[in-house]
Amino acid sequence: MSETVRDALALWGMEDAEHRLVAQRENSVWRVDHDGLSYALRFHRPGYRTEPELRSELQWMAMLAKGGLTVPRPVPRHDGSFIGEAEGRKVSLLTWLAGRPIGEVGHLAEGLDPFTLAQKVGAEMARMHDLTDAWSLPTGFTRPDWRLEGLLGDDPLWARFWEHPDLTAQQQDLFQATREAARADLSALGQGVDTGLVHADLLAENVMEQAGVIAFIDFDDCAFGYRDFELATFLLKFRDRGYYTEMCAGLLEGYSRRRTVAPHELELMLLLRALTYPGWIIARLDEPGGRARSQRAIRTALDLAETYLEERT
Repeated sequence: MSETVRDALALWGMEDAEHRLVAQRENSVWRVDHDGLSYALRFHRPGYRTEPELRSELQWMAMLAKGGLTVPRPVPRHDGSFIGEAEGRKVSLLTWLAGRPIGEVGHLAEGLDPFTLAQKVGAEMARMHDLTDAWSLPTGFTRPDWRLEGLLGDDPLWARFWEHPDLTAQQQDLFQATREAARADLSALGQGVDTGLVHADLLAENVMEQAGVIAFIDFDDCAFGYRDFELATFLLKFRDRGYYTEMCAGLLEGYSRRRTVAPHELELMLLLRALTYPGWIIARLDEPGGRARSQRAIRTALDLAETYLEERT
């Protein structure tokens, strides 16, 4: 693989740079050190994103960075393009962000205050959405659509969650009933719901902090979606933590300084976000830890689905 990495780096004139693998998720990410600067070299998962989708992601990140948000900045090749290819895989290069993730899998890192931290995250989310709404999308811009059909349609973006192979017949029925009810409630919101480009994956692992400054990384799942879905994605994994109420209050306080938050819509988005994960894990059940992650995702989704249907009647 090292030879392939050097071939990729040659596209940016950095073939002799030091490099090491730092993440192996949807993409393979290598830290690159060259001439006193650090970068993130991404090998994109084959078949996961089209080249126009990748280009659009990078264009959005470049705009946000120019607007003052702390996000990785795409590094152009000599010909001005952002995307290359090595050994049949699309590759891109980003500036490296210093700092630490604020936590992982729904646990905050030591020493961070839940309310204050979430308040800062909410404020940065609002800045991101403000910058985006003021931006004219470039010609050819395209990203997945994670609104009504993408979440609850017959062929949702992350697979048919109600057909997860580990669900009982009763659980499948529960998910189907939840899907139908949520579809009706989401449709009833009409044009009033705030939509636009969202990061869509602001888990604790993708939010960085250094000296009080918040940064967002890993825009790979960015999509057209609901803005409250953005907040729900951040909150969902902390739902069982004792400081969840503080964190929720801080996030909403920070976000609502610039934009409107609808609490009833946020509750619906927490449910919708939870429903996506049993679908997402179907194709990953045989990966290391896949079964355990699957069971956690199903438990969370079932819990929220049951509560939702009970409160709706």
